[in-house]
Amino acid sequence: MTHPTPLRGLAHLASMYRIRLLEEKITALRKQQIIQGSIHLCIGQESIYVGSMAALTPDDRVFSTYRGHGWAMACGVPAYAILAELMGRQSGVCQGRGGSAMFSAPDHGFFGENSIVGAGAPIACGAALSARVKGESRVVLTAFGDGAMNQGAIHEAMNFAAYLDLPVLFVCENNTYAELTPIAETVRDADLFKRATAYGMPGVRIDGNDVDAVHDAITQYAREARAGKGPALIEMMTQRLVGHYYGDMQGYRPKGELTQAKQNEPIVRLLQKLRDAGTGQDQLDSIHAEAVAHIEEAATQALAAPPTPVHSVKEHLYA
Repeated sequence: MTHPTPLRGLAHLASMYRIRLLEEKITALRKQQIIQGSIHLCIGQESIYVGSMAALTPDDRVFSTYRGHGWAMACGVPAYAILAELMGRQSGVCQGRGGSAMFSAPDHGFFGENSIVGAGAPIACGAALSARVKGESRVVLTAFGDGAMNQGAIHEAMNFAAYLDLPVLFVCENNTYAELTPIAETVRDADLFKRATAYGMPGVRIDGNDVDAVHDAITQYAREARAGKGPALIEMMTQRLVGHYYGDMQGYRPKGELTQAKQNEPIVRLLQKLRDAGTGQDQLDSIHAEAVAHIEEAATQALAAPPTPVHSVKEHLYA
């Protein structure tokens, strides 16, 4: 494992704060009904997105799940464009047409969320095959939850990628719940990374709440993928600090689980690591304040944008 510099740690902290605060702002706007419809938040999983994208290049491609706001922001999609998208505004990343669960931003290497569980993985394989045919040194990352590991599309994609040695990183964000059901109650062996063996690809489980562990794993397997060694399955263990969806009361979680999860969440972990390395509290507070100001400005900008006009509903349609 590499020894991260304090400077890298501070950059990771700033990015994780922005994602966390973005999700909290989305929650507040949903409560005010400025944002409508179903939303799926990634609070508590920020290290996965930040660590992964810090290890990839701007030319790489990312395909996420419907819980994709964090992936988008880590790819460089502006916070105001994400907020405007969820509000149905013209300045949204897809002009308000994608909403919370189905927007994309190809200019930033973010090739989209997908509301169909596990459906992004086969598309990611297509992107990787395209890169191969064009002679491009590009890695494609496809992310999905633990529940998606039981979807046929995931298995088909892993088999396809392994057979052709495609440069695909299969990232399983294992927050231990498939919607409202513990993953351990749906499979014989909950060590999901072991499934990689059946396809002849590397499989590893890491601490997804450790941003440096995430960074190291993605760095290693992205390097190997670029060298022609094929795909890998990286199971990242984490826990979301909110419900599966906005409004989920989480009655299925055991008493005390959420309290314990908050003590082990990625921002708390990184703050402690930075303090242990000698970073002063004033500097940490300043990073948080800058993130707060950034998200507040993004929200102000998004709220000021005009709604996408109803008469444009037929634009961007193939038929």
